[in-house]
Amino acid sequence: MSESSTPATSAQSAASDQRSVVKAAGIIGIGTFASRILGFIRDMVMAGLFGATAAADAFYVAFRVPSLLRELFAEGSMSAAFIPVFTEYHQQKTKREAWELASAVFTTLLTIVTGTVLIGIAVTPAIVWYLAPGFHGDPAKLTLAVVLSRVMFPYLLFISLAALAMGILNSLRAFAAPAFSPLFLNVFMIGCALFLSPHLPEPIIGVAIGVVAGGAAQFVMQLPGLARRGFLFGWRFEPGHPGVRRIGRLMVPSLLGLSVTQVNLTVSTILASFFVGGPTYLFYGMRLIQFPLGIFGVALATAILPTLSAQAARGAMDELRTTFGFGLRMILFIILPAMAGLILLRTPIVHLFFEHGTFSAHDTSETALAVLCYAVGLWAFGGVRIIVAAFYSLQDTKLPAISAAVAVTANILFSLALMPMLGAAGLALATALAAMINGAILIIVLNRRLGGIEWGSVGRSSLRVVLACFPLIVTCFLAASASLWTHPGEWIEKAVLLAVAIAFSVGGYVGVHLLLKSDEVDVVWGMVKRKLGRAAGR
Repeated sequence: MSESSTPATSAQSAASDQRSVVKAAGIIGIGTFASRILGFIRDMVMAGLFGATAAADAFYVAFRVPSLLRELFAEGSMSAAFIPVFTEYHQQKTKREAWELASAVFTTLLTIVTGTVLIGIAVTPAIVWYLAPGFHGDPAKLTLAVVLSRVMFPYLLFISLAALAMGILNSLRAFAAPAFSPLFLNVFMIGCALFLSPHLPEPIIGVAIGVVAGGAAQFVMQLPGLARRGFLFGWRFEPGHPGVRRIGRLMVPSLLGLSVTQVNLTVSTILASFFVGGPTYLFYGMRLIQFPLGIFGVALATAILPTLSAQAARGAMDELRTTFGFGLRMILFIILPAMAGLILLRTPIVHLFFEHGTFSAHDTSETALAVLCYAVGLWAFGGVRIIVAAFYSLQDTKLPAISAAVAVTANILFSLALMPMLGAAGLALATALAAMINGAILIIVLNRRLGGIEWGSVGRSSLRVVLACFPLIVTCFLAASASLWTHPGEWIEKAVLLAVAIAFSVGGYVGVHLLLKSDEVDVVWGMVKRKLGRAAGR
């Protein structure tokens, strides 16, 4: 909408955009849910085979290197800079011009990332030396981390190309293939851990090979969708292309802006290397946090960015404000109950999923403490995703970068202050506090930039969420207090108890929202009814 459009037209367009966002978020959420389930299976396999051993610590430190660079070159900075520019080209220029932009970005990205991978492999010893100072006293552990990092470096190339393909498809409102492609990473890691690792002198290297194979599969899966839409990449080495230069200008400051969580996690990894099992505890703790964050937070942010970008491209600021407010309400609607559930059920979940094989009760206790410290900031992790998406839709990457720099500094200071008291868990709490500071800065500036945010609707929605969490809190508390968790074995009974607790918690939460006639439930239920109606009509 332009600013001259009528209020009625604006309302209709906003409602249509909201339905589109929810539909897209639903597709992405389902794909992410499947990926997270496989991820849990992967983590259970890893915990059973490697526990919190030196090999596991070396792997998770080594995996931090491509994970950080992935956030910079792939789903993070590059995607956030590419989607708004590509959306503008696709809406305001010809399809040919949009394809030329995509091909020029592909060729430029391929060249830059290939060079980065080759340089990274060459300087891996120095990277690992600085990334894991706690390994300096254990040469075998340090050497293994170097080997693993070198094996996994090519993953960066495949996942970067996959992210570009996913950005194109998302801009074209094609979400299925991008949503389900991450399944391949978990499939290959599990397969290699079970079937390749036992045949290698150092079994953990098999998992690293699985990481690379999974990244390649993610890229290949996107190609049929691109071909069907006429956007299969061509070779166009045009680093001076106007669109490429714009993406580059947006990308440079966003390297820190969107990757703040990865940067903070890397800081935590460096400091955690001084604690035995520290990197492993933080990894598994963040994995549990990423389950609701990935399914709902990242899914919603991914789904909302093309819509916000399209609204910004046509100057529809009223619609953008409405869509952003809706996104903020939906993220709180999902994330706040997830946060409460994780805090109360943290120990049963870690015990049930990970305390097998070499993963001990002590490891469960330390991991559960890390989950608690991460979980208090879950609302901030999720909220920042939506807020940053709004900034990038406006093609503003500088402010998020400044805010992120402040957050990284705060994370380091908090980490140094808290780790003497809480150990590795103190690093998790520092990351959560830094996310809160980042979110506060961003929302204050965005509120001014947009001339106000729909705080009234956000506040009313948040109050309904808090009220609806009461039955969830009671149910989770009773389940976590059950004596069954102190018994050895009885895994089926424990799984049933946890499943029942989650089911009753969700039922109670949704039930209260239905009584309160929450708008968020109406939107989700409307989408479900339309899906069921179409399915019945086939």
